[in-house]
Amino acid sequence: MSAVDLFSALLVVLGCVLLSAFFSGSETALTGASLAHMHSLEREGDRRAIVVSQLLRHKNRMIAALLFGNTLFNIAGSAVMTSLLIALVGENGAVYATFVMTALLLIAAEVLPKTLAINHPDRFSLTVARPVHLFVSVFGPLLAGVELLVRAMLKLAGVELGHGRTMLSPYDELKSTVDILHQEGNVERSARDMFGGVLDLTVMHVSDVMVHRTKMRAVDADLPPHQIIKEVLASPYTRMPLWRERPDNFIGVLHAKDLLRALDAAGGDASRLKIDEIMLAPWFTPEATTLEDQLQAFLMRKTHFAFVVDEYGEVMGLVTLEDILEEIVGDIRDEHDSAMPGVRPQKDGSVVVDGASPLRDLNRAMDWRLPDEEATTIAGLVIHEAGAIPEAGQVFRFHGFRFEVLRKMRNRITSLRVTPELQAEE
Repeated sequence: MSAVDLFSALLVVLGCVLLSAFFSGSETALTGASLAHMHSLEREGDRRAIVVSQLLRHKNRMIAALLFGNTLFNIAGSAVMTSLLIALVGENGAVYATFVMTALLLIAAEVLPKTLAINHPDRFSLTVARPVHLFVSVFGPLLAGVELLVRAMLKLAGVELGHGRTMLSPYDELKSTVDILHQEGNVERSARDMFGGVLDLTVMHVSDVMVHRTKMRAVDADLPPHQIIKEVLASPYTRMPLWRERPDNFIGVLHAKDLLRALDAAGGDASRLKIDEIMLAPWFTPEATTLEDQLQAFLMRKTHFAFVVDEYGEVMGLVTLEDILEEIVGDIRDEHDSAMPGVRPQKDGSVVVDGASPLRDLNRAMDWRLPDEEATTIAGLVIHEAGAIPEAGQVFRFHGFRFEVLRKMRNRITSLRVTPELQAEE
């Protein structure tokens, strides 16, 4: 074999390896490219992002084309290298060619380009988009036939394409993605919580965030006006529910600003006030209303307060606009609120928690991951996991935490000590 033929053969092998690396890296980059980033670049007018999006819309055909190209040049390079080494060293050249091409293709055509593509998928995808698109277009008819053959073979095997692509709903996928980005340090905890709160509005109901009837501050509408004024002034809230005859018979809502206007109009004489004329009509909303629907209803009615009723029309509690907004931005405190009510961190790493503390508030405040699907409060979670109402002093371990029941009143757990397992072991 002449030197020219040897040099030409080596160039062909090198070219095949480079082209194989191109197809191998392109496959990794394009399958790992961010659709959101490409969509953003599309809106900015980046033509390469448009090409990437077109390729991803026909992912099966794109992958078939890239595998075809990769396989074609792997085989071509191996064939040329085998012929070259057989011509140089004889029949043993085939064995040498196997080892040489395996090492060469593994390092230069697989590991190296794929490592580069994994670390820079978007940039790599934009770079290779046009040549890959041209290759897919040229070999389109052949690849369409391959795709049909593959689908037919899978159908014979009982596999239906398009079913079971993901076990997660878009809601779960978005939450999981943001959570992973937070763990990697790309998203702040506050941003992750706010994003998760917005998504949760579609799956949570007003019964999950309402103030229970037993914790509502309400006033008897038949009390003397001056006494009602004292009750309103003593309350940290601007809206006060009014009841008549019995505490669960709510007849309206008294706004502190309306009360002050009426008192000013009466010349400061409380005895001239007529509470029934000042109060606002009550608004009742079903407990199954989602927070998203309730938020829209608040915006349409231009009010911030509603009574929550069960299927029998009994008042279960109340929900406010602030309750819904807190699911997005976290606890909203003013000068009348206490910091983290019902949650008292201890020096040993444990936290003493009121049984009625909402799980979602605890998770936000302490950055915990206690499940809130089966229970709304920390006491409800312990009862659900224990399968019974525990006694004071009992200790449970689940979900990576140690729960000790400190106090119990009748059938209610009023106080618990919660300790993460790491601190509990120490």
